[in-house]
Amino acid sequence: MSAAEGPLVVGVDSSTQSTKVLVVDAATGQVVASGQAPHTVSSGAGRESDPRQWWDALCEALHQCGEAAHEAAAVSIAGQQHGLVTLDAQGAPVRPALLWNDVRSAPQARRLVEELGGPKAWAERTGSVPGASFTVTKWAWLAEQEPEAARSTAAVRLPHDYLTQHLTGEGTTDRGDASGTGWWASTAEAYDEEILALVGLDPALLPRVVRPGEVAGTVRDSHDLPFSKGTLVAAGTGDNAAAALGLGLRPGTPVLSLGTSGTVYAVSRHRTADPSGTVAGFADARGDWLPLACTLNCTLAVDRVAALLGLDREAVEPVTSVTLLPYLDGERTPNLPNASGLLHGLRHDTTAGQLLQAAYDGAVHALLGALDLVLDQDADRTTPLLLIGGGARGTAWQQTVRRLSGRPVLIPEARELVALGAAAQAAGLLTGEDPAAVARRWRTADGPVLEAVDRDEATLNRISGVLSDAAPLLERGTRTP
Repeated sequence: MSAAEGPLVVGVDSSTQSTKVLVVDAATGQVVASGQAPHTVSSGAGRESDPRQWWDALCEALHQCGEAAHEAAAVSIAGQQHGLVTLDAQGAPVRPALLWNDVRSAPQARRLVEELGGPKAWAERTGSVPGASFTVTKWAWLAEQEPEAARSTAAVRLPHDYLTQHLTGEGTTDRGDASGTGWWASTAEAYDEEILALVGLDPALLPRVVRPGEVAGTVRDSHDLPFSKGTLVAAGTGDNAAAALGLGLRPGTPVLSLGTSGTVYAVSRHRTADPSGTVAGFADARGDWLPLACTLNCTLAVDRVAALLGLDREAVEPVTSVTLLPYLDGERTPNLPNASGLLHGLRHDTTAGQLLQAAYDGAVHALLGALDLVLDQDADRTTPLLLIGGGARGTAWQQTVRRLSGRPVLIPEARELVALGAAAQAAGLLTGEDPAAVARRWRTADGPVLEAVDRDEATLNRISGVLSDAAPLLERGTRTP
């Protein structure tokens, strides 16, 4: 038996590019073992992955954890949001999963918004206005572009649902991840049959929504995972809701996550319904709400700019007048799915380091612009901004967020917060605690605080002005819809 004070739990983060596993002592929050294995994502117009890679990566990452994983009493899987997984009658993938950053369904998104009565109707009904990231638009695209695949589909799952089902044999999801589909009504907390009818999706193909704190099932014995048969399986959730659990978030504390995508969110007691579509009114994994704004282009886009310039990602220099909007994959916030990157203000004396800093500024600008919309009106604007995700350890990212936000910035020392949040959810099954309270007991949000500096209004205004002036060009983009 591992030298642990309490039972062991497993938290899984199945992200866009890899699966990470933590084995955690439920009593102390100590990570006693970890593992990681990669996935591949297609390039080109679409962004797809074979779901079987996720399962193989989970198996590999768990085996890296050794005996500690076998001793675990409960497990929870968090995964990338929005992805469309279509399964046949035998439970095998019909086709590769359409991922959150696949924007080919932008025309279907525009049509669906109109057919249900416009953005306000969608926001009031589902909490969000669906863009190309949302699962409902991906199903509409599939039904139109690959009707045979749609007809062959016997079950529709989200990425974390697919992995949970492999463990338990049951089709389940949770309210947090379901709220990102576009076919879950936040007003009723149930699947919206009118929306499902609009896209021709039979509700019988969807998983059961497990309540917060409810056991989704137990590990079955028909696979070679290093779990004991009967190990408890939690509902799991989407990656952002899991990170909120992993931080033990209380209402009003803002989070900025720097990963493949960039997100800004906060826990709220109030259901959000933003008709502009900037803020998605997601549910959290506990019973509250998680208003969230997301960009498609964050760390990977900035790293790509650094690579094109032949620079290390930290080799930034102060910017004077150059603006770079790094919309390399189209963009979700602002809603410009067909956009490409845009550079403005280039001069003879512009340096490569300045261009790189401009890419950082452009990536952070949209997220901070959505921050006030994410927070409740009575939220304390001096509360430190929690900076998480792969980019949070980078000095250039830290200083850019600090300068453009004008807020103190707290950088939690705990790593792998999505997997830690999943582990906290698994621990809550055993102890009966609120998973966020578990994470607070583990002190996951402790870390250094960078003091506030004066907000760089000049840079923010310059970027906003370029974005406004270039909107027609960005909307037209370089792709054929």
